[in-house]
Amino acid sequence: MRITVKLFASFRLGRFKFAEQEYQVGTDCRTIVLALGLTEAEIGVIMVNGRHAALDYVLQEGDTLSLFPLVGGG
Repeated sequence: MRITVKLFASFRLGRFKFAEQEYQVGTDCRTIVLALGLTEAEIGVIMVNGRHAALDYVLQEGDTLSLFPLVGGG
């Protein structure tokens, strides 16, 4: 199935801004996060098709997964 993955802020460094990629049916957000070399602890916000989602959300054909890092500061 084809999924669009969008990365934001520091996640783009050495990676991409957005990419359409093929994944196995039944792939969840966690699988993609780990395949990108990210850790669960680095993830601030996960959105699928503009709505908040969990790491265990199972993606569907044509979904757009957006990943945002944690934001620090004071």
